[in-house]
Amino acid sequence: MAASKPRVRLPEEIQPGEIIEIKALITHVMETGNRKDSEGKPIPRNIIHTFTAHLEGVLIFKAELGPGVSANPFLSFTLKVPGPGELRVSWLDDDGGETIERYSLNVA
Repeated sequence: MAASKPRVRLPEEIQPGEIIEIKALITHVMETGNRKDSEGKPIPRNIIHTFTAHLEGVLIFKAELGPGVSANPFLSFTLKVPGPGELRVSWLDDDGGETIERYSLNVA
């Protein structure tokens, strides 16, 4: 499946030491491998199995997903912001596809 850009929501302005919520909506079919196509052939499994978030190269969040997760999964996690930096989110799917996006934390 072609990679799609995640929709990540961060606060507009952040204070150092503030705890923020990071929300990510991922567009992906999350095909379980249990369904069949119109010809009765199994549709191959293709799910996002790993989602990670790094701040300045340090892992801050990791989720390992399974076939029970719905299509277009929504993930949310919190972070105590140490200061300005680059947030990198990425995910891997069963087809070997990897999506990586980078966001700047606007710390006042």
